Amino acid sequence: MPQFEGSTAVPNPVDGGPAPPRNPFMAPNPRNNIHDDPYMSDTYRLPGPLGDGAEPSMFNTPPRECGSITFDSAGRIVTVCVGLDRPVLALLDPHTLQTLAAMPLAPRNTGGGNPFTDFSGGGYFYLDDHDRAVVPTTDRRVLVVSITGGPAFQVTVDYDLSGRIPAGEGIVSTLPDWHGLLWFVTRNGMVGSIDRGSGAVKTMRLSGEGISNSFAVDEAGGVYIVSDKALYRFDAGPNGGPQVSWRVVYPNSGIHKPGQSDAGSGTTPTLMGKKWVAITDNADPMDVVVYRRAIRLKRHKKRDKKRKAKARRVCSAAVFAKGAGSTDNSLIGTNRSLVVENNYGYQISSGDLSGGETVPGLTRIDIVKKKPRKAKKGKKRKRPAKFRCRTAWASDERAPSVVPKLSLSNGLVYTYTHPPRADDIDAWYLTTLDFRTGRTVYRRLAGTGFGFNNNYAPVTLGPDGTAYVGVLGGLVAFPG
Repeated sequence: MPQFEGSTAVPNPVDGGPAPPRNPFMAPNPRNNIHDDPYMSDTYRLPGPLGDGAEPSMFNTPPRECGSITFDSAGRIVTVCVGLDRPVLALLDPHTLQTLAAMPLAPRNTGGGNPFTDFSGGGYFYLDDHDRAVVPTTDRRVLVVSITGGPAFQVTVDYDLSGRIPAGEGIVSTLPDWHGLLWFVTRNGMVGSIDRGSGAVKTMRLSGEGISNSFAVDEAGGVYIVSDKALYRFDAGPNGGPQVSWRVVYPNSGIHKPGQSDAGSGTTPTLMGKKWVAITDNADPMDVVVYRRAIRLKRHKKRDKKRKAKARRVCSAAVFAKGAGSTDNSLIGTNRSLVVENNYGYQISSGDLSGGETVPGLTRIDIVKKKPRKAKKGKKRKRPAKFRCRTAWASDERAPSVVPKLSLSNGLVYTYTHPPRADDIDAWYLTTLDFRTGRTVYRRLAGTGFGFNNNYAPVTLGPDGTAYVGVLGGLVAFPG
């Protein structure tokens, strides 16, 4: 099979606006979590491969998918490789992919639904400001793990939450806010905080709502969480516990669409600039929706809840066709643009690891100012800016389940595609799109067979420009 299709990319940098700030309790951006930074922007200010590098290399594990990838201050890969038996925390050489250290985590819960769409217990973790991996486990703990000489892993802090979280309920993700308070969410809708000094735990339960993905935090103290019913902003209350600052119910068809882990928004919230937060809803057709992050909307203080919710929405745009659109991956977000991917049709089980055939494609949405209305005669009151969500381009590439990334340094969107072929060869490709036009620039073959299915793992760009993709067979590296 051809190893390369298309042409070598020519770098064309993109202005994505101010860089997301660094959370003081996390490793520097963009190497601290699966979505690169606390804004969950999925953008890089470093380059990725242009298509002229060497052929990809493969790291095989006893079948475990190395999805979330971070890098310590020495440039080594820190990842959690998830298998059907258990997750394993691993330290890898970024060039040879050799295992330098490994620490088995608690075994996975059995009988809890489809293991390929349950990301709790290690699917999400982050690297803190001391190069320590902070990892939720399936036995309802949050471990802080240091890298010692040797190298080797050592648990330095163990927060045991088993007395607060019922057995069988997985911790999906954990992140620190800007004051160092450690937040976590669970599959069945528990939101909690941990005082890192005293270990005190405060929790609240969302009534009848589940949480399947990670969340975002900002420098104003906001913690943005999306459930299968609503988008929330939480802030720490007087006692350090979770406190709802606002809640917005998003449109929802109630359909658990193929390609989603539940019948709700499939996105981790993406923060845009200083003011906005974006998700997809679960309408049919699905929409990209942008909301205001502020706790209070001053000009709507006295209005009813419905009008306040409408005022919080900046704009929305339908993406993909009715009955053929869903996503379970975070949006790429700059200060004024979003890229969304269609996962409709992706289905995986132990009986069929291919993922099936999905519906195209990827779409870029821009948030643009509306032309202001003229003030009435004799009126000088300043009217607030209004915006609309506008489709900039649509690509027909089929990206079944990857978290795509954008390099602002070279203007390429990195995705991972699985196009149908007349010869029925099960081929998987690292694929790049021009961020400005949506044109496919090149495809590089990763490999063939279900071992190269990425199953919701992201594209990750390393410090030297290598692109990594976690797959069912381990990890694939595409040199820059």
